[in-house]
Amino acid sequence: MIARRQLLQSGAALALGAPALTGFAQQSVTLKFHTFMSPQSNVWLNMHKAWMDKVEKDSGGRIKFEGYPAMQLGGSPVQLFDQAKDGVVDIVWTLPGNTPGRFPRTEVFELPFMMNNAEATSRAFWEYIQTQAPDEYRDVHPLALHVHGPGVFHMRNKLIRTADDLRGSKVRGPTRQITKMLGYLGATPVGMPLPQIPDSLSKGVIDGAVIPWEVVPSVKVHELAKFHSQFDPAGGALYTTTFVMAMNKAKYAALPPDLKAVIDRNSGLETSAWLGKVQQGGDGAGREAAARLGNTIHTIPASEAQEFRRKARLVEVEWVQDMDKRGLNGKRLLDTARQLIDKHGKRA
Repeated sequence: MIARRQLLQSGAALALGAPALTGFAQQSVTLKFHTFMSPQSNVWLNMHKAWMDKVEKDSGGRIKFEGYPAMQLGGSPVQLFDQAKDGVVDIVWTLPGNTPGRFPRTEVFELPFMMNNAEATSRAFWEYIQTQAPDEYRDVHPLALHVHGPGVFHMRNKLIRTADDLRGSKVRGPTRQITKMLGYLGATPVGMPLPQIPDSLSKGVIDGAVIPWEVVPSVKVHELAKFHSQFDPAGGALYTTTFVMAMNKAKYAALPPDLKAVIDRNSGLETSAWLGKVQQGGDGAGREAAARLGNTIHTIPASEAQEFRRKARLVEVEWVQDMDKRGLNGKRLLDTARQLIDKHGKRA
């Protein structure tokens, strides 16, 4: 009788404990997402918010996000990666190139005339890091690695038809490899984060900038720069910039297994490719915004692109030498990146 009573009490205790166990299994989490992009930008609306919405839906609402564009949580764009590393925020989207030399193997994708299209090159970027540089982002949990569409010249008062036309012009570049390229092309390179471009153009601090078409409307470059020079795809893409979407390692590790699986399903090669595709997909709208204002849009033919290639090749040579000095095989890394880009998409 006593044994039966004890069994019933034990069963009651288990029953009472069941809600607590269920509550644990249904644990929810709120993640802070931080970036420098403006809340009106293609990147924020069609990439970041779309990704967050999908994760929330896939998790049945158990993963929620607090989204903070335009550095609303404080700091500067160059501090974003460390904000994720240090747990100041949970997820960031930023440029590895904001901290020059910190991610040296990544820079191969920012060398002149490397990319073909953003979707294919983003797949190549993810695979390259997994196979050639798995410790490059060891301080965070990488969610996606991708690139934007072909870079374009946007100038206040001068149309760029040839490399010689850049001589004497102060042109903004986003990362050290791209500013190096601008210097070899004859421009005076000025490195600065994207949000500084409008003020710098309006005050004449710079004469122009290189950015992809898709970001033009969000920073009003089409209102400040009246001359735009893009490259005929037959001549290749002048450059691209790399991006990382990264999560704090401890925050990821603390997720229950089923929510980790949701994050995993929305990370990796396919998510990287999707981000690249959506970002380049915004190029048309950016170009149309400039055309509506009557701006001059020039396409540099493949024949003229050869001179840009010749002058810019020193950037590639120096990068290989830099890798060799670091004890890495620069040529092998460069060849691997090119092979992966070719593997994932036809070269433009």
